[in-house]
Amino acid sequence: MRTLRIAAAVEAASLTLLLLNLFTVHTGAISSLGGLVHGTAYLTVIVAVFLNPALARPGTKGRAFIPGIGGLLALRVLGQQPPAPSADRLTGADR
Repeated sequence: MRTLRIAAAVEAASLTLLLLNLFTVHTGAISSLGGLVHGTAYLTVIVAVFLNPALARPGTKGRAFIPGIGGLLALRVLGQQPPAPSADRLTGADR
């Protein structure tokens, strides 16, 4: 889960940096490095979503393929799920 959060943030930030660079100074070094970072984060998000059983809801895996915001959308779906029952509730230890 932590990997997905980090990769989603890096993916969104790197896309923002690439677009800002494109519309302003268009420095080649920023494009080269930013493209590699963004591509790696994008692939990491896709793999993390496919390996996470908590994200097996319909449509979640498809959202991971949206560049820039796919990881954030997957995290949003994950945040909407009801919390799993804790071991205390299952065993009745709080009685």
